[in-house]
Amino acid sequence: MLAHTLNFTTLALFALVALATIATPGPTVLLALANGARYGVRRSLPGMLGAVSSDFVLVGSVALGLGAVLAASEFWFSVVKWIGAMYLAWLGIRMLRSSGGLDLSRAVAEPGDVAPSRIFAKSFLVAVTNPKGYLFCSALLPQFIDASAPQWPQYAAISLVFAGLDFSVMLGYAIIGARAVSLLRRRAVLWLDRSCGAILLALAGTMAFYRRSGN
Repeated sequence: MLAHTLNFTTLALFALVALATIATPGPTVLLALANGARYGVRRSLPGMLGAVSSDFVLVGSVALGLGAVLAASEFWFSVVKWIGAMYLAWLGIRMLRSSGGLDLSRAVAEPGDVAPSRIFAKSFLVAVTNPKGYLFCSALLPQFIDASAPQWPQYAAISLVFAGLDFSVMLGYAIIGARAVSLLRRRAVLWLDRSCGAILLALAGTMAFYRRSGN
């Protein structure tokens, strides 16, 4: 079915560009790493699904033209930007204040008392409130769309590839985080938790000062 929506070369090229972007450490990847260390791979799956769900929102927004609205409207761009920045800052501060969230004994004996829905919501909100995602998709995706052919099937194919790559990358980071629990000492794993928090806080600051191109 995908072969009838986008040719293989176009889809492969998109996959390479998307993989290079997704694999670059960002907020959702850091959450996958931390969740894998804190809860294990299986219990961190809802977070991965939350981020994947946001991929469909991002691609759908481009198809509907909402990405272009953010690119053109300073007001709505700022609304999304500040919501995302404040949420990232909140998560970063919580992780920085961690005093044993990645304790080895807890990670092994008690996989975690956080509801899967909360793990899902965290990753979804972090991804869906990042204005860079909308601007990136608005600039990138139309280059792989054939305007002379039906567009929705093409966007559907791209969203499936994008989501599949995103899930695979996050799964890899979650496995790394889970392995850290068994290979590192408690102090080192706690350092990982706080490091992720510090990076999230830095990303929040970066997002707060981020401006649309041309502004």
